[in-house]
Amino acid sequence: MNSKIKKPKIVWLQAITCNGNTHSLLSANANRLKLFLGSFDLVYHPSLTTDILLDDLLKKEEDIDFLLVEGAITSNKEFFQISDQTTSKVLKKLVLKSKYLIAVGSCASYGGVHKKFEQNSDIFGLEEALDKKDISSLVHPIVNLTGCPVHPEWILQTLFSLKEYKQMPLDEKGRPKEIYSYLAHHGCTRNEYFEWKVEAKSFGLKEGCLFYGQGCRGPMTHSNCNKILWNDVNTKTRAGMPCIGCTEFDFPRNNMLETKKNIGIPDEVPLGVSKRAYLSLAGVAKTFKIDRLNEKIIK
Repeated sequence: MNSKIKKPKIVWLQAITCNGNTHSLLSANANRLKLFLGSFDLVYHPSLTTDILLDDLLKKEEDIDFLLVEGAITSNKEFFQISDQTTSKVLKKLVLKSKYLIAVGSCASYGGVHKKFEQNSDIFGLEEALDKKDISSLVHPIVNLTGCPVHPEWILQTLFSLKEYKQMPLDEKGRPKEIYSYLAHHGCTRNEYFEWKVEAKSFGLKEGCLFYGQGCRGPMTHSNCNKILWNDVNTKTRAGMPCIGCTEFDFPRNNMLETKKNIGIPDEVPLGVSKRAYLSLAGVAKTFKIDRLNEKIIK
C-alpha cells in the first residue's frame, strides 16, 4: 500500500517589500513552477494562498521546513507592522519553527534600498535582525539570495538543492556558490565590444559595450543572469541596458548609470584583474581599431 509522500512545507513571509520577488517567482518557467508546486507544500504566502492566515500560522506548533522571507526587517512598530506585530517579532516566531531560512532578494539579505536612507536606522537584513538564539533551530546557515528582484530560477534551484542534498556551499556573503560564483559579465553578448573598448553611444542599442560610459556593473557583479536568462530569453545587457549590480551588497549605488573615471580610466576595474594589468590590456586594445565592430555602432 502506497502512502502519500510528505512534501516539505514552505512559508513565505513578506516584510518591508515592493513585492518584486513575488512577481519574479510568478514569471518562472512554467514547467519549473509546476514542478515546484508539485514538490513542495506552499503552506502560506500572503498573495498566493488562502487556506491559512498568518495569525493562525503563528499560533500553530507545526514545524516549517523552509521559511522564505521577502523584504527588510524592522522592530519599529510605528514604521511597519504585520498582524499588529513588528516584522522582527513575527520573523523570530517563525524562525524558531523552521529548518531553513532563505532571504529572498536584496532587502531581506541586507536591508536593500530601505536601509540606504539615513532616517531608516532600524532597518535590517535577516542576519542583522536575528541573534544566535533566534536561529538555534536552523540546520543550515541563512541563505542570501541577493537581487532586486532575485531571478526566479535562483529561488527554485536553491529549494531543490536543499531538499535533495540538505546542504549547499555558500560564499562569504552567504550566497549559494553554484549561483553567485559567476559574474553577470560571463555570457554577455557584448563581450567582444568590451575587449576592444568599443562603447555603446546610448542605452537601448544592440551593439557596443555599456561598461566604459554607461555604468554597467557586469564585470564586478556576482550573478549568472547572462547564463540563465530572464523569461528564458533576455537580460538587461541584451536589451541594451547596463547591469546595475543589484546582487551586490553596495546596491543601490549613487549615480548607477555612470562610470566613474579618473583621467579617462574607470575607477573600478573588472574583478580578478589587477589595475596594472587592466591598464596594460586597455592600452593595447586602444591601439587597434576593429572596423567590423565600430561600423556597427550607431553614431
